[in-house]
Amino acid sequence: MLNVQPVTLAQAPVRLVPLTLAHEAGLKAAAADGELWTLRVTSVPEPEQTRTYIEAALAGQAAGHRLPFAVLDSASGRVLGSTSYHDIVPGIDRLEIGYTWYARSVQRSAVNTTAKLLLLTHAFETLGAQLVGWRTDNYNFASQRAIERLGAKKDGVLRHHALRRDGTVRDTVMYSLTAGEWPEVKAHLSWLLARPR
Repeated sequence: MLNVQPVTLAQAPVRLVPLTLAHEAGLKAAAADGELWTLRVTSVPEPEQTRTYIEAALAGQAAGHRLPFAVLDSASGRVLGSTSYHDIVPGIDRLEIGYTWYARSVQRSAVNTTAKLLLLTHAFETLGAQLVGWRTDNYNFASQRAIERLGAKKDGVLRHHALRRDGTVRDTVMYSLTAGEWPEVKAHLSWLLARPR
């Protein structure tokens, strides 16, 4: 049975540390790199909502269904963004990875692939997850490509599923990866990170 507890995960170029209110200024700066809160298909907080965003993540952690991380540059300690385990269901050894966003300057770099390798390795090899899921907005094509690039399988679309910040209702695209698929995906992610750029 999953026992998800705060943990630090690290592999250059990133370090994932438990999210705290001390990361507020860093998250504001990361979101400002690209004014990410203006994207209607993400959950990036507006600058004045960053504290509330962190408090909601910590409330989810206290309730046992979320474990939020700040994603840091391993060399400088600069906050690059955030990610979480969420929708944690210990009884069936299932969790999802989401609430993921990064400063525009580090998008399409090794940051996301490395963070996902760390999260997936911990989920499958330490926690004993049998399935890891993802969900994204049907119009967040960049997120869909990134999830598919990881090797996750598209499960389907939940129609009229969640409210966006602009008041419209999104369809949610669901993805998953099983424990049996993990060894091949791990080899692929390791290859992606090792190949010359």
